[in-house]
Amino acid sequence: MTEDRARTGSLVAAIGAALLAVSVFQPWYAVKLTASGVASAQQTISSLAVQYGNAAFQSQARDLGSSFSALAGHQVATLSAHQALKYLHVVLLILAAIVFLLALLHLAGASQPTQASGGQIAPIGVMATLCVLFRMVDRPAAQEEVFSLSLSWGIWLALGSCLAIVLGGVWGRHTGPANAPDATLRETLDGLSGWTP
Repeated sequence: MTEDRARTGSLVAAIGAALLAVSVFQPWYAVKLTASGVASAQQTISSLAVQYGNAAFQSQARDLGSSFSALAGHQVATLSAHQALKYLHVVLLILAAIVFLLALLHLAGASQPTQASGGQIAPIGVMATLCVLFRMVDRPAAQEEVFSLSLSWGIWLALGSCLAIVLGGVWGRHTGPANAPDATLRETLDGLSGWTP
């Protein structure tokens, strides 16, 4: 029973590590054009049209500039952790690889439970969780007057994957004393069995 629980914890941690590695290449941030960014783009287009274009080109530039106003507040692009974060995506990939390797070693029976137990996996999951939470709060610098960044589904997948790693590590860690409460309860009841009120 305890071995099945340890294997389940390792499986959950391995799946979480694989999803974390995949999430690094998924959209973490949605790039949106701000109202001031739209105004700046319209001004640039009109000034270029006046400087370099004829009347027909200026008319087309005005039409193009007016269509930009519909883009304000709408998502124009996405950024993955791989694109937006210089070093953190490498750290997350390394942490995911370590967890995946430890979990697979335990699932394959190539290591003793103490060598690839949740005691090593859970702290790595906590470190990865803290990294993702940090980047949820402290987003990469964007040109605030032109673009704004909001969280996209990839960063939520990364957070869920990190929590799955922690859960798998904790689940695998609590395999040893699983029967201890039953044994303690049994000893207590045995001690009270001869007692009469």
